[in-house]
Amino acid sequence: MEKYFSLWSNPRFSEIIPHVMQQDLSKILINTTTIFARLDELATEITEFYKGQELTVLCLMSGSLMFGADLLRRIPLPLRIICLSVSSYHGGTSTTGQVTFHQALPDLDGRHVLIIDDILDTGLTLTTLREKLLAECKPLSTKVCVLLRKDIGRERSTDAEYVGFDIANEFVVGYGLDFQEKYRNLPFIGVLRGEVAAL
Repeated sequence: MEKYFSLWSNPRFSEIIPHVMQQDLSKILINTTTIFARLDELATEITEFYKGQELTVLCLMSGSLMFGADLLRRIPLPLRIICLSVSSYHGGTSTTGQVTFHQALPDLDGRHVLIIDDILDTGLTLTTLREKLLAECKPLSTKVCVLLRKDIGRERSTDAEYVGFDIANEFVVGYGLDFQEKYRNLPFIGVLRGEVAAL
């Protein structure tokens, strides 16, 4: 992992990550070292809470791919992992206001469910999903874990029980987060330049 820690200043950076990706970011917001340290803390909290129980994890794709994979490898519990395709952005920088479920919900009756998502922004997706789970699936419990939580007002009351980082209202990419399906493979979280997001 060490090669990623100083990746931005590495003279071989352009060989590892396309130069256009560097130009599109205004700054690195959270580096890889900091992300991994926080994942260790979150995994400890989650493991302690669900100790002695089986946990069903719903990973919302594709944003939570990196976060979920790295976090769940740190949790030594019996896990049932399900990837769920849910979207409300559809390629833009703001929600469309319409949550789309691309597959049927699994059988979660009587299960402890942890929803993993990349970012809590407007709260639309997570609130809609939680309401749908409670109405259709009858889980024993539901909690939410997000990598990032934006500091914004939310029309719908929702929150996450486990939060990696609180951030300002900036459009961020990297470590699974995208803009028009790009930048997910950056090993850190960066802020997308305004002129790029406006394209």
